[in-house]
Amino acid sequence: MYKKILVANRGEIAIRVIRACKELGIKTVAVYSDADKSSLHVNMADEAYNIGGPLPSESYLIGENIIKVAKKPSVMVYILLWLSFRKCGIC
Repeated sequence: MYKKILVANRGEIAIRVIRACKELGIKTVAVYSDADKSSLHVNMADEAYNIGGPLPSESYLIGENIIKVAKKPSVMVYILLWLSFRKCGIC
């Protein structure tokens, strides 16, 4: 079983994933932009890391910022939507 998962999404999708992880006893890591620092998914996660400015082009769409968080030693698995991968140039 995984001990900690990075949820590299925001909004309802992130909330549902974090809620499911909590039910399974898995800790979660969220990423957020300056605009999302008070969002529910950030508050629900066990850890949260800022990945940039308020615009998606300054944060969520910069794949390197998300990868930096994913490479933290405590993160075991990361969850991204396929759309997120494509938009930030990872795939």
